[in-house]
Amino acid sequence: MPPITEIEDLRRIYKRRVPRMFYDYCESGSWTEQTFRENSSDFDLLRLRQRVAVDMAGRSTATRMIGQDVAMPVALAPVGLTGMQHADGEILAARAAEAFGVPFTLSTMSICSIEDVAEHTTEPFWFQVYTLKDDDFMRRLFERARDAGCSAIVITVDLQIMGQRHKDIRNGLSAPPKLTAKSLADMATRVGWGLEMLRTKRRSFGNIVGHAKGVSDPSSLASWTAEAFDPSLTWDRIGKLMEMWGGKVILKGILDADDARMAVKVGADAIVVSNHGGRQLDGAISSIRALPEIMDAVGGEIEVHLDGGIRSGQDVLKAVALGAKGTYIGRAFVYGLGARGQRGVTEALEVIHKELDTSMALCGRKRIEDVDRDILLVDDDFHRFRRNA
Repeated sequence: MPPITEIEDLRRIYKRRVPRMFYDYCESGSWTEQTFRENSSDFDLLRLRQRVAVDMAGRSTATRMIGQDVAMPVALAPVGLTGMQHADGEILAARAAEAFGVPFTLSTMSICSIEDVAEHTTEPFWFQVYTLKDDDFMRRLFERARDAGCSAIVITVDLQIMGQRHKDIRNGLSAPPKLTAKSLADMATRVGWGLEMLRTKRRSFGNIVGHAKGVSDPSSLASWTAEAFDPSLTWDRIGKLMEMWGGKVILKGILDADDARMAVKVGADAIVVSNHGGRQLDGAISSIRALPEIMDAVGGEIEVHLDGGIRSGQDVLKAVALGAKGTYIGRAFVYGLGARGQRGVTEALEVIHKELDTSMALCGRKRIEDVDRDILLVDDDFHRFRRNA
């Protein structure tokens, strides 16, 4: 096996190994994919300020996210269909995260169920939920998360209306996926992936099928999905969902300072500055561009995390320098998972950690908690988007 020196190495292996339908699901955005691209490219507008002759012995990237000790300010983001990227994918990713000392977030639209992941891990994980209409289902989902020992709920607030992703439509990617002659032929060429999928019993949506009303098998899932999401979502509804859970809550999908202030008002423990990986409103600004204004608005009142575009430890460092207390990797860990299973997720975390530690040191910082905006040199274009007066 070739050495893994950067996340791109894992992506190349992942692309060869996983069927096109699932690769495109991960590696795409909505409409023109402008926001998807800029989530990563906008990090290039931030340069690092190198310092020398600073004692760098005894460095530490350890910190805390919502009161939880973490080896570095990184969590594995909730990603739907992870168990189709690699057999038992959510279990393998959760194990890798646990061993490394970072949080894992399970998606409601996972293949492995809450109970599956809890059975195969020992540390509490986070669980992501959507703002669905069915209160009975939501209560039972929260109860299952409590029984599994989940330490926090991540509520996704930016999916009232689904953004159109052209590649998913062309590939027949839906819930459940529509298998065509073309997609079946493609899957047949991914022998390693196919053999692993044949060996696992987990090939459906474990948190939905058999739990949601009227969804007894994968064939009945599509109609449920079409009706389940709540387009009439309000902050009052978000508050009620938080009350249903009764524990720590992270609100994911905040991209505007006014919405960040509302998240503070409803009592969230943390927010995630995120545009859903560029998969919702194409033309929205990148997460890293949105972060400074949100930090200025609410950074002293609530813990702020960042999701979107992170492909390296330097990206993590830049987000922390702008004020984020934590970051999320989605595609970066999926590349590793699809490429090499649990080992690949570990390799992705190792790459990011090494880049973070080395870059932090060369910027003259010994502890991640001492990193601030002083280590950055910011391109004038970074702040060019402003609301009209």
